[in-house]
Formats: sequence, C-alpha cells, structure tokens
Amino acid sequence: MNFPKLASTALVLVDVQEKLIGAMAEGPAICERMKIMLQAAGLLKLDVIVTEQYPRGLGNTVTELSELTPEKTPVIEKTTFSCLEEPKFNKAIQRKPYKTLVLMGIEGHVCVLQTALDALNKGFEVIILADTVSSRRTENCQLALAQLQQAGAAVLPTESILFMLMRDAKHPAFREISKLIR
Repeated sequence: MNFPKLASTALVLVDVQEKLIGAMAEGPAICERMKIMLQAAGLLKLDVIVTEQYPRGLGNTVTELSELTPEKTPVIEKTTFSCLEEPKFNKAIQRKPYKTLVLMGIEGHVCVLQTALDALNKGFEVIILADTVSSRRTENCQLALAQLQQAGAAVLPTESILFMLMRDAKHPAFREISKLIR
C-alpha cells in the first residue's frame, strides 16, 4: 500500500443512518471515531462522500455526523449494497482522479464489504477505518475485515490514517488533529 495523498483520496461514510445505528455493536463508540474522522477531514480539506441505504425506510445519516460533513458533500441514496453499483456514486468518485477510498460505516459485513471489494476490483487502493466499522454482530464485522485485509485492503485505525495523510508534525493541521485524537 502506498501512502494516501490528500488530493487523490476520498473519505466515504457508508450508510450510518438513524434506524440502523442503534442496532450496531458498539454504535456509540464508532460514531465517536467517525466524528473525529469527519472533523479531521474538514481540517485536512479531505473530500467526503456520504451514502444512505434506502433512506425512506431507514432514515437519513445520523445528525451528529451529517452536521460535520463539509459543505457540498454529496449524499447519495442507494438500494444496492455496494456503493459502486450506484451510478451516482460512480459519478461522484469520477469527479477527481481519486486513487484511494477510505471507508467507514455500517454494516461491515454487507455494504462496507461489498463496496471495498468492488473498489479493489476497479483498481482503487482501499483503506478501512477498522474502529469506525460495525455490524449488528461483532463476529460478522470481524470476519469481513479479515476478508478485506486478505483481499488487499488496508485495515487500520483512524489515528493511523490521519498521521499517514499528514505525513509530518509540521503539517498545518497537526496540532488540531492531535487534540481530536487524545
């Protein structure tokens, strides 16, 4: 895996919706890590894409997260499990020459898994923020993360990715991001 570069990386928030989050193992803990990552994305000017699985039935993205997304963040409705099966998502990731997709969301063994596998098959470098991914059953998520690692995705904690994106303590956002992860 190469180090991700800010200009060619997109953070994807997969289906963290009102009616789903309460059923997730460690739902509040992963939301806290997602909030950190979204705040850091703002500081780093990292592009964010949000997906919502059938929002009419499952609600919209959890408010505490949607409030942290940068202005003009695309929010893409889908019924497909893989984000890459949704034409509007493909259009969003073709806006820029993205090489790396950083994924966080739910459920780890369904939508995150299928999105990551499709992205890998299309030549993207895929990073899974392990501490921001969950499923209703912990073992399902763990199995999916193991499969993704074996398939070539990097499975790392949020803090690792933030430091990889900054690369140096001299980065202008270093102090603020350091405060977020304490």
